[in-house]
Amino acid sequence: MSIALQKTCSLLLLILIGFLLKNRLVKDEHKKGLKTIILDLALPAMIFVALLKIEVDSELMFLPLLILVWNATMLLTSKFTLPLLGFSKDSAEMRTWLMMIPSLAPGLSCFPFLLEYLGEDALAWGALADIGNKVYVLIFSYLLAMSWYYKHMGLGSRSNGQKVKELILSMFKEPINMVIIVALLLLSFGLRLDNLPVFIGESILMLKDVMTPLVLLFIGVSVILKKEQIQSIASVLILRAGFSLVLSAGFIALVDLPSEAAVLLAVVFTLSACSFWPFAHMSAIRQLERDQEVESEKGTFDLGLGINILAVSLPMSTVLILGVFSSGNYFTVPFHLLTVGSVMIVVPLIPRVFSWVKNLEFNIPFIVQKELKDSSADSR
Repeated sequence: MSIALQKTCSLLLLILIGFLLKNRLVKDEHKKGLKTIILDLALPAMIFVALLKIEVDSELMFLPLLILVWNATMLLTSKFTLPLLGFSKDSAEMRTWLMMIPSLAPGLSCFPFLLEYLGEDALAWGALADIGNKVYVLIFSYLLAMSWYYKHMGLGSRSNGQKVKELILSMFKEPINMVIIVALLLLSFGLRLDNLPVFIGESILMLKDVMTPLVLLFIGVSVILKKEQIQSIASVLILRAGFSLVLSAGFIALVDLPSEAAVLLAVVFTLSACSFWPFAHMSAIRQLERDQEVESEKGTFDLGLGINILAVSLPMSTVLILGVFSSGNYFTVPFHLLTVGSVMIVVPLIPRVFSWVKNLEFNIPFIVQKELKDSSADSR
């Protein structure tokens, strides 16, 4: 078994262990405590380390910009496509999907395979591209979540100055945002992780190392998968992967990439699983709603759906990325990418089309009968 596949199996095993612990962690306090450790300690430590380790190569700065373009494109595409799958435009379910679809978690689902199949250079390119994704999931998705929160809770009547003040205060209250600010300040003074006192650096690294296992265990503990919801989530994720392949096909056709490894990187990076960070932002919004005694059913987001998306997204992304790498150079051809991507876009829409046709056939006799009645009434 390859190293990358072993890595993937170990990640999925942690989700399974968490799932088996569901019966022991039955109280909400248990899950809340685990989530608090993740959001207030492990995740901020991971972000802090990632920011202080960033090495920016000016010649490759187009990579994070391209991923930012992908994030924005997927957000807009999802906004117009999800209603075709039956999602209400102004619903918690819709807003949850719009938070999750444009996000990427390459560290869990893509980087192990990049290292195994393409080598360290491709992994370095992927890490640089992930800077753009981090900017999106940490900053833009948070601002998007807050704007939806204001709108959903009917806070739009407040002045823009008051909104900005509340947004800034809420950002400073979040450990994640405080860590980002501190890290950026340190970087502005030329300080990196190695410049910090050893005991501080070691403590942060130890906290950072528990992030991945805790997140995977939390997904397993929290997931409540139903057959119908699995099918619905899988359909949207297939649609997401299809659009990603089509966008990759266009990029590869327009840009002369230096190697086959670079082409495969452009394909598999955007097939990464959905990120945990938008879920973290949604959890923060939910806490604000709890403070206002808002029932979960009336919340801005559907956290149950969010955690289930994470649970389904990781194994599906793994299968897709392994499929690409196992197909030789098949997915280095833009036409092949366009074909497969188009099929993956059409397949989830087929049941919806059949539903439309069935409803149309059901309504046609009534429409014809009504028109005949109207015509006979007019003849009189």
